[in-house]
Amino acid sequence: MNHDHSKKTPDGASFDRSGSQDSLDELSMDDYWKELENIHETRGNNHEDRVAIVVKEPDEGELEEEWLKEAGLSNLFGESSGDSQESVVFLSTLTRTQKAAVEKRVETVTQTMRKKNKQYQIPDVRDIFRLQNDSKGKVYDENEPSTAKTSENKNETQDETKDPKFSLGTDDQKSPLEDMQFPDTDINLEISFAEQAANLKDSSVGKMCKGGGGDTLLPNFRLPKDKTGTTKIGDLAPQDMKKVCSLALIELTALYEILGTEFKQQKAVKIKTKDSGLFGVPLSVLLEQDQKKVPGTKIPLIFQKLIAQIEEATLETEGLLRIPGVAARIKSLCQELEAKFYEGTFNWENVKQHDAASLLKLFIRELPQPLLTVEYLKAFQDVQNLPTKKQQLQALNLLVLLLPEANRDTLKVLLEFLQRVIDHRDKNKMTLKNVAMVMAPNLFTFHGLGSKTIEQSEFVMAAGTANVMRFLIQYQKLLWTVSVFLRGGRNQKFHKQGI
Repeated sequence: MNHDHSKKTPDGASFDRSGSQDSLDELSMDDYWKELENIHETRGNNHEDRVAIVVKEPDEGELEEEWLKEAGLSNLFGESSGDSQESVVFLSTLTRTQKAAVEKRVETVTQTMRKKNKQYQIPDVRDIFRLQNDSKGKVYDENEPSTAKTSENKNETQDETKDPKFSLGTDDQKSPLEDMQFPDTDINLEISFAEQAANLKDSSVGKMCKGGGGDTLLPNFRLPKDKTGTTKIGDLAPQDMKKVCSLALIELTALYEILGTEFKQQKAVKIKTKDSGLFGVPLSVLLEQDQKKVPGTKIPLIFQKLIAQIEEATLETEGLLRIPGVAARIKSLCQELEAKFYEGTFNWENVKQHDAASLLKLFIRELPQPLLTVEYLKAFQDVQNLPTKKQQLQALNLLVLLLPEANRDTLKVLLEFLQRVIDHRDKNKMTLKNVAMVMAPNLFTFHGLGSKTIEQSEFVMAAGTANVMRFLIQYQKLLWTVSVFLRGGRNQKFHKQGI
């Protein structure tokens, strides 16, 4: 199969994108296509060991039902729907855009259940959203005359997604940006990203961050100083992080939908995977066996060792990460590592720097499920379709929050390493753009989803995913931040670890 894409690099019109492909000229795409050729060559050598993941076609309402479960709202339907008061109270704290996202899925599940003639109680979506909490915590009915609903009515007139049947007001919450204005490069963590998008959708604010050019033209996004300090992932206790993730899922869905991008999680059919070894082993299995050797480790030992091996020489090597090791030698080293790594008898002196870099990328590609997960890989890819760079950054922040802990921790170590490589760009000639080009195919063209899908989408996703990769690297220090509106809420108290 011919993969000489460098000779037929698609022009800008080939990418159905919204602006970010402007930052990647045809010449700069060469690294992407060459990396893809190296990947195909490596896959050819190991084809006999490959098992493709089957993405399950969901039944009607299945994705919506799963979404509600992940959002912590499973008691809005099913056998436990009679005990939904806690969820109703939680719903009263949501913004109008978040409520619209929940409402849409509750309605779909409700209709599906009615079709299937489920025997348990099926709540009417209008009943679920009828109860609202006022600022004092009192629950009142939507038919009750109350001055507390004034602000709701005000917000309803601004809600572009509302249905006249439903009350989607945000109680006493003022319209976003009513009281505060932030520069385009400041990331407002106090107000829902989706609410910001709803209010700015038709304005000119934020457009300076659209499109762009090389490394120096990426906006210098920053977090405004907060009196209480910035909360990072890991600062919160596990039970609080679970709450944050539930709200982050609702928020991400609302953000995508207000910006006209479909948000649909994918589900993989469970397949038999290796229960030991190094390459092609699930992260959870790797960590389980690694923690027997190094208690408490959160990053696979082989992953840590490969990065250390690359850095042991020098990060100033020209073409680092871009120049591949010899495919046959990489295959041989893989087999030797599988047999000797845990025994401690593997001779690392035989591993050249470019070999270690190739093995690191191979490790990422060979994971049974992508590092960015089957569930959210498409959502990561679709970040490229969001209108502004600030909104792309906001979406990535929410997606990072939603990753399983092992995936998130491993991604963080990878991005930190990639930044260290870029820090030596004057010597190694690997700029942010170059590194993004080389790494994007390794994270986004996942083998388990089948080569046909990859072939058909190659040209479309190339520039877009490379730009998403640039964002992940460039803004990694911002992406592990937990926004105030996610951890605060109105009725939730969160505690930092150890406090």
